[in-house]
Parts: sequence; C-alpha cells; structure tokens
Amino acid sequence: MPHIKTSDGVQLYYEETGEGAPLLFMHEFGGHYLSWEPQVRHFSRLYRCIAYAARGWPPSDVPEDVASYSQARAADDAADVMKALGIDKAHLCGLSMGATAALEFAIRHPGKALSLTIAAGGGGGSTEAAAKVKFKQECESFAQRIEREGMPAMAELYCTSSARVTYKYKDPRGWAEFKQQFADGSAKGHAMTMRGVQGGRQPFFERTAELQKISEPMLVIIGDEDESTHGLAVHLKENVLRCGVLEMPRTGHTMNLEEPAAFNAAVESFLHAVERDRWPARAGKTYTLIPPSR
Repeated sequence: MPHIKTSDGVQLYYEETGEGAPLLFMHEFGGHYLSWEPQVRHFSRLYRCIAYAARGWPPSDVPEDVASYSQARAADDAADVMKALGIDKAHLCGLSMGATAALEFAIRHPGKALSLTIAAGGGGGSTEAAAKVKFKQECESFAQRIEREGMPAMAELYCTSSARVTYKYKDPRGWAEFKQQFADGSAKGHAMTMRGVQGGRQPFFERTAELQKISEPMLVIIGDEDESTHGLAVHLKENVLRCGVLEMPRTGHTMNLEEPAAFNAAVESFLHAVERDRWPARAGKTYTLIPPSR
C-alpha cells in the first residue's frame, strides 16, 4: 500500500490516478479518502488526481498524542504529500475539514496552490470569547463521547445531522455507504482530530489579514441547507482577491457525494477558467486579470 512519510514521521496513505496537472483532494471529518471516488473517476481523465487519508484515518497512521493534530499540521501534511510525490504546485480541493486545511495551506505555503476549491468550509466557531470557550468544550465533549461509545454509535448521530439529511433523502444507498465508512473509522483518530484540529483552530473570522494575502484563484461552494458554512463563504468573498462563491440548491454538507454531477461540473468549469487566466481579481466592481503563479 502506498504511503508517504510526513516531516514529523507520520505515514499517510494515498492513491494516485491519471495524468496531467496535479489535483489534490482533502477529505472531511465525516468522510474518508474514498469519499472522493466520484471526483477521482471524473477528473482523472484530465488530471493527476491524488486522494489521501488524513492522519487518524487508517490506513494512514493514528498518532496517540493530541499534539500531533492541528489545522497547521493538516496543511503541512498536504505540503508533505506534494513534496514526496515530486509536485511543486497543485490544484487543491477540500471539503469541510479538508477545506479549512486547504485555506491554511494557502496561508502557510503561499504560491504552492494553482487554485483552491473550498467546499463546505466552516469558520471554526464564533469570535466571541464565551462562545469560543463553549465551542472548545463541545469539541472535547464530542471527543470523549467518541472514545466512550465508539464509531458505530456515533455514526448514528453524526450522519443523521440536519446538514446530511438531504443526502440520505436523495441517495439512501450512497448515504448508507458513507455512514458505514464513518462507522469503520478510528475512534482514537477522530477523537484526537476533534480535540486538536476542530477544537484547537482559530476562527478564520479573526484572520482577515492573512486571508487578504491569498492571491490564488478560489472557488467557494456551499449548500443552501448547510447554514453553518454561509458566514465563512461571505467572509472569504469579501476578503480574498480572486474568490467566487457558488451556492447549490437543496444541498447539505456532503455535497460532492450528494450532487456529484453538479459538483464536478462546477469544479471543472472553475479549473478550466483558471487554466485560461479567466478567474480575475476583483476590487469593488473592477476586474483585473492576474496571471497565475506557475
């Protein structure tokens, strides 16, 4: 099984399909590298697609220490995957946890992304002090529940949330497969990720100056039934120079599986626009074409 070793010694499993410009897929907390299968099958006709399992998601390693998990580390893992595979720059496509890791990648590794697809990205909690403390406490409580009750029990809760019921309604077979993959995951890995990544990250709403430095083309995709992602989408549109936003109707959090054809078409159109230098910067109502850094 193919693995790469990160700069801090963690083995990450990856799969690579196709040829062309590199396209790196970064999965969500509720998902898996296999959650990108509809995209890999589609985009590997034109791109070199790489999907990898985040640390804590077997067959990648599951570090025991919570200090091994953070949003910064998740972004650096993506950079380590690229380096190990001899990739200087790549298109990044992330969903939820993977989307925030992709944003962090753009901040920590400027000039290394050809483009950024930020799907179902959350803000990482409120900026108010009391709400931030509460959010961290909720993450710890959820982590303890994962450890106490196990992944199958948590799948019953997590995969039936309000942001995922549209997926269950539209595609019960696909949703059941998604739920089973979650149930088969590592309780330790999910609990540590909940503590170190979700519970430990700083809200992007407090990092406006860093977001304003992102020069890479960005497509933000949200579902209209996934309200927790709407605030960050607006914030990114207002502060990232080359950002566009797409809202998918009657769609929840797991949009790439719930509406794969629409998702693939939107991302493909975006990538082609980027490749043709047709994703301009926007300042006020004036558009300025900025050649991508390659």
